[in-house]
Amino acid sequence: MTGKETPGQLRFRAKKIITLLHKEYPDPRIALNFSNPLELLVATILSAQCTDARVNMVTPGLFKKYPTAGHFARASQAELEQDIRSTGFYRNKAKSIIACTRSLVHNHGGEVPRTMEELVELGGVGRKTANCVLGGAYGINSGVIVDTHVRRVAQRLGLSRHDDPEEIEIDLMGLAPQPEWFDLGNMLIWHGRKVCDAKKPKCADCTLMKFCRSAEKFLRSRR
Repeated sequence: MTGKETPGQLRFRAKKIITLLHKEYPDPRIALNFSNPLELLVATILSAQCTDARVNMVTPGLFKKYPTAGHFARASQAELEQDIRSTGFYRNKAKSIIACTRSLVHNHGGEVPRTMEELVELGGVGRKTANCVLGGAYGINSGVIVDTHVRRVAQRLGLSRHDDPEEIEIDLMGLAPQPEWFDLGNMLIWHGRKVCDAKKPKCADCTLMKFCRSAEKFLRSRR
């Protein structure tokens, strides 16, 4: 995988990568547990710099205590902080959840909106969270989820040279048809968790090695 690629070569390689990802992760669901759009919205806010497994430990009791946007909106900041403390960065997360749900109550009748434009206007909600909610709760392919896993894997595969999540998202959207956008983000997340580890990528066991721009470098470093 040496030399500079043409745009056509990059699109061809991306298509091969996506095909292999589908075989490896045929059901690329979000790892967060939720039963409605509000729960997914809150869980996604909590998942920032926290494992999904930890979030899933916290949310059953949280959603029982705060079953609607109104309950979250009326929550005590200090009490909510303690409820979500184990997810880390709990002060900022509690502040975001309260601001977000107040906006839902005041501007959307307590319902989670179905458009990117409306979602990113909510407190604590960026494109990553909005893409997660739209795709996971509503089946709307608004874009590609870009978290730390997607950023790392996309860069290593050579699908994007950017560092900014929104620029990485633009690159990935340009390499996949719109119906693939939500699944692509989730497949890259799963691949980052299972194979393309931040510190010890399992290149020798990776089904994408033939099409990866970084595999040769990592394998050479182990010789």
